[in-house]
Amino acid sequence: MGNLWNQFFQRPDYLAIAPEIVLTLFGLGILMIDFMLERRDKFLNAVTALLGLGFAAVKLLMWMFQSQTPSYSGFDGRFSLDTFAIFLKLVIVLATAIVVLISVKYLEVEQVHLGEYYALLLLSAVGMMFLASGTDLIVLFIALELMALCEYVLTGFLRGNRRSNEAAMKFFLLGAFSSGLLLYGMSLLYGFSGSTRLADIQAALAQRPRGDALVWVAMITLLAGLFFKIAAVPFHQWTPDAYEGAPTSITAFISVAPKVGSFAIFLRLLLVGLKPFDGQWQLLVIGVAIATMTLGNLAALSQTNIKRFFGYSTISHVGYLLLGVIAAADGNRDGLLAVLIYLFVYAFMNLGAFAVIILMRRKDIIGDELDDLSGLMARAPGMALLMLVYLLSLAGIPPTAGFIGKYFIFLSLIETGHYYLAVLGVAYAVVALYYYFRIVVAMFMKRAPDQVPLESSWGLTVALVVTLAVTVAIGVYPEPLIRLAQTAAVPLF
Repeated sequence: MGNLWNQFFQRPDYLAIAPEIVLTLFGLGILMIDFMLERRDKFLNAVTALLGLGFAAVKLLMWMFQSQTPSYSGFDGRFSLDTFAIFLKLVIVLATAIVVLISVKYLEVEQVHLGEYYALLLLSAVGMMFLASGTDLIVLFIALELMALCEYVLTGFLRGNRRSNEAAMKFFLLGAFSSGLLLYGMSLLYGFSGSTRLADIQAALAQRPRGDALVWVAMITLLAGLFFKIAAVPFHQWTPDAYEGAPTSITAFISVAPKVGSFAIFLRLLLVGLKPFDGQWQLLVIGVAIATMTLGNLAALSQTNIKRFFGYSTISHVGYLLLGVIAAADGNRDGLLAVLIYLFVYAFMNLGAFAVIILMRRKDIIGDELDDLSGLMARAPGMALLMLVYLLSLAGIPPTAGFIGKYFIFLSLIETGHYYLAVLGVAYAVVALYYYFRIVVAMFMKRAPDQVPLESSWGLTVALVVTLAVTVAIGVYPEPLIRLAQTAAVPLF
């Protein structure tokens, strides 16, 4: 038995995927122990999920600081555990942990005590983590579908809620269509190179002329599938409906963690596999980035449902992230650095805002309309001030973490000569400030619709403390995050 363990599980390849194995085992464990728990003890599912995420984080940190080969390539070049992957995996683990914390109270209010909720969260995180490390088309596609299938189920998790079911169905149908486009593009890349490994695809594309029509078809279909996953225009249609219909805790989850995983595959494919055609795909991304920022910001102006509001807000932030990708296409490391920093800070400030929204959910009050936040300053001054900090960060106002993210985006655009994109980004930041302050006006200037007291929980309290600390600390002292992101950017340049 000992020899069998050493032969398989002590191999470097399996040690490299130890965090994913840990999360998978904990996810399956939750499914088994859930049947043994009384209703009053269902919170132990959340505790188990947090333990699994904690062990996964420890494994990642141990590899980062103790491994003699921090950039490890395993499984015959199909999996890479480098600083880029470790950085994004840590963001995924932290974001999922915060979602677990804010889910406990929400599930209690909704009276949904099902262990598979936390199991699906962990399995979805496993898919995202493989997206961060995958260097092979098959690995990337399977990981993407694992993530997506868990998202579809979680979106429709409130089985008795018509909006939740409708949102999940729309999400699934559009997701299946986008997966078909993505798979078609991948099949063409395999046809060009005879291999599914990104390094081989890069070498094969370097030999083809820049005007090759088939390569353009492959790029367009591949990007179309990826644009759906990151919620970029014109493949954003699922976002507001899924955000509105999903359980609020899942809306928080799909607004952050899957974005990190999706941008991981986006960056790997573009900056590695399609590197020889970076000038060509950059033109496509520029057009999509402008359209994404335009629609996301303008559509958010008229929203009254707070979850749809944040859906369009997320679309606008995707536009900013694409600006960093555009700069990275010109060989500018600050562009990739900007994307990594933005993904990190966005996770915390957005999850913090959703934690306050979940606090508004109580018996007979859904709490996801803009008017439900009216008078929050009078009812719960601390929560109103916390929401103000998160909104200022989302708008990019110093000294918050959101300002650091936008600063590096604009810096990379200026360094690469994309002045018009920088000006457009600043203009839309002003628009974003306006619609975020609609919430501020409601909280501070309007009367409360009711006097029902707000009840927090241990999970929400911890989540709010962590997200606030990170949002403020990075805004005041961003140097550690910048250095960490600089190290993470090295493998793709």
